[in-house]
Amino acid sequence: MNAARRSDTDSTGIAIIGAGPYGLSLAAHLKARRLDFRIFGDPMAMWRSRMPKGMRLKSEGFASSLYDPGGILTLARYCADNDLPYADVGLPVPLETFTQYGLEFQRRFVPDVENRTVSDLRSNADGFKLTFEDGGVLSARRVVVAVGIGHFAWLPPMLEGVPPALVTHSSDHHGLEKFADRDVAVIGAGASAVDIAALLQQAGARPTLVARTDQLRFQDPPPPRGQSRPLAARLRWPISGIGNGWKSYLCAELPLVFRAMPEPFRLTVVRTHLGPAPCWFTRDEINGRVALRLGRSVDQIQADQDRLRLSLSGPDGAEELLVDHLIAATGYRADLRRVPFLSPELRGAIAKTAETPILSSRFESSVAGLFFVGALSANTFGPLTRFAFGAGFAAERVTERLARAH
Repeated sequence: MNAARRSDTDSTGIAIIGAGPYGLSLAAHLKARRLDFRIFGDPMAMWRSRMPKGMRLKSEGFASSLYDPGGILTLARYCADNDLPYADVGLPVPLETFTQYGLEFQRRFVPDVENRTVSDLRSNADGFKLTFEDGGVLSARRVVVAVGIGHFAWLPPMLEGVPPALVTHSSDHHGLEKFADRDVAVIGAGASAVDIAALLQQAGARPTLVARTDQLRFQDPPPPRGQSRPLAARLRWPISGIGNGWKSYLCAELPLVFRAMPEPFRLTVVRTHLGPAPCWFTRDEINGRVALRLGRSVDQIQADQDRLRLSLSGPDGAEELLVDHLIAATGYRADLRRVPFLSPELRGAIAKTAETPILSSRFESSVAGLFFVGALSANTFGPLTRFAFGAGFAAERVTERLARAH
């Protein structure tokens, strides 16, 4: 990784902001086309430092690769080369395996990543001006924002005013050892909530999972490895890279058709499809091991000296829960207002829907030369681009547009 500053008067044809699966996959495609670009960010940072150690990916193995144009370094190939267990379906991918794979992909295909943080992005006469935290300045004719979900962690309004030392988002934690022998409430009913509750228990904490739903709706397990599914089952319930069933399959395979759908339909699908669903393999890790308070609403949260008192209500009436810490596993909400480096003028110039950019079929916003990939593109292309599985589609589409304009 190249973290060295270049001249303050630098310029480039294309600047990529972000070095996760989307940014790295796009950079690999641009490099293969010999286009003039630079990429900025800390490779795989979200996965390396803001997801809990010991977690396993919700996506199946076949849907957990980054994308080079030749399909050379898939996760399957990386695992084979390093004698790591792997299966397309049915064998959960450890976070550490995926992270190391992503870093190997970066070393092989995008060795010139610059580990620098963009502090300001605005339009200028040449296209765009990027200012960095280290004081450097860069002009770019075109910019691709590939920031992932790190800026979009969402906390319920009721947590406003709670001492920050006592409440965190699930993305604030990589190691959970610090919670050993402590009582921790986990709010949420999805994969991240169940993952972190199980990992807290394994780290020696005493977690309690609190959720409004009256039952946790785990993913259906895949068929046993090595056992093929009957044709009728495959037709009735197809497997896709973002989930199972026809709705997920169509979203994964037809993002351009999704883009052509009416806006209210698109926004509803992105908001409601693939709701909270813990991974099938975590069921046994919490049943009988983690205290569950299901069908409960959190009515009030009060600081009680150095602890928190949660007032809950449910079908059996009211109860209180006293904990040392609260972790909100409440997901992410993509929102341009949360992207800290966008200048107010540039943000205001972008045509939006639900505070996300309206994009062309090749991910270009209403500001010519400014592209968005990943979570910020989901309201245009559907749930596919909320997942790493969508990085290949985005890389191909954006590369074709940039190659024509180069």
